[in-house]
Amino acid sequence: MLDSRSTRPAPWPDHAIQTLNTRFRERPPEELLGWAAEHFGRQVALTVSFGGAAGMVLLDLVVRHKLPIAVVFLDTGLLFPETYALAEAAARHYGITIERRQPGLSLEAQECQYGPALYARDPDHCCTIRKVTPLREALHPYEAWISGIRRDQTAQRATTEPVQWSVKHGLLKLSPLAAWSEREVWAYLSSHQVPYNPLLDQGYPSLGCAPCTHPAGADAPRDGRWSGSAKTECGLHLEL
Repeated sequence: MLDSRSTRPAPWPDHAIQTLNTRFRERPPEELLGWAAEHFGRQVALTVSFGGAAGMVLLDLVVRHKLPIAVVFLDTGLLFPETYALAEAAARHYGITIERRQPGLSLEAQECQYGPALYARDPDHCCTIRKVTPLREALHPYEAWISGIRRDQTAQRATTEPVQWSVKHGLLKLSPLAAWSEREVWAYLSSHQVPYNPLLDQGYPSLGCAPCTHPAGADAPRDGRWSGSAKTECGLHLEL
């Protein structure tokens, strides 16, 4: 549990964020990553799901440029075996330590408290327990958070800027690949031989927890997430 007496940094002023976006909006992602490492030292973390391709690009850039940025993996307990295998393989491949964060409530305890298959009955609540709350706890020691989200992924992400203030987490949120296309992501993976989740080649263009993820067409990758419902976001990147 977080210490209620602790405080978060004061919000960055809008003009400072605008200046950073003007500086980095058209620049390669490694420049924003380098600035983050220089400015925040070890108080910046990169979250990698080991499902999406963009996160692997950022992980490769962090290691390639020898940046002292922590790598955080949210383990919901419901991920695909291929996702867990990639996380372990990436740690070996890059020779890094990955901070694995799990929910405070085990799957067994969650079932006892809320009944079986909460993800099917109330996916928002399940995501809050298994993703949103663990992320908040994982980010608490840090002053900046690096994410692989891009504008072309969902309507909610269409206005993503490289630098934004996260009111929800009380820190600076950095999205170095905000302007990248899916093609650019895959071109990087190919040219640098970056490992990625094999399910992305098997009809799963967007990966999350196994019970809530199904194959989908490449033209509508998020249709495979929470299929049959209006839900398109797990809540990690929503400020509400």
